[in-house]
Amino acid sequence: MSTERVNPPELSPPAGFSHAVVASGSRVVFLAGQTALDADGKVVGRTLPEQFERALTNLLAALAAAGGTPSDLARVTVYATDVEAYRAHASELGRLWRESAGRDYPAMAVVQVVRLWDSEAMVELDGFAVLP
Repeated sequence: MSTERVNPPELSPPAGFSHAVVASGSRVVFLAGQTALDADGKVVGRTLPEQFERALTNLLAALAAAGGTPSDLARVTVYATDVEAYRAHASELGRLWRESAGRDYPAMAVVQVVRLWDSEAMVELDGFAVLP
């Protein structure tokens, strides 16, 4: 797969995301929404950063099981129940992302939602990847 991150100079400089990702490959992997569920189906983590880290770990595990790596991610959407809390923790969440997924950021969006499927969940991540 090849990817090209596109960040036009007429848009504000991206921080922790790419404005566009041009991807070419032979397989597209659609990743279901992942929250901070453990192997027993229970939400773990009391804080937003703890839940974000687990949700990202789950997303990357699904991607790895399909044969992909974090650099194959073309798009990720983050659903948060409190965008202000997400913004307040942005630097820590960015660090957690870089430690797990690196600096080749996909196109991303953060969307506030009223609640998620599991009422204890504060954050959910979904997306898609393009594999070679």
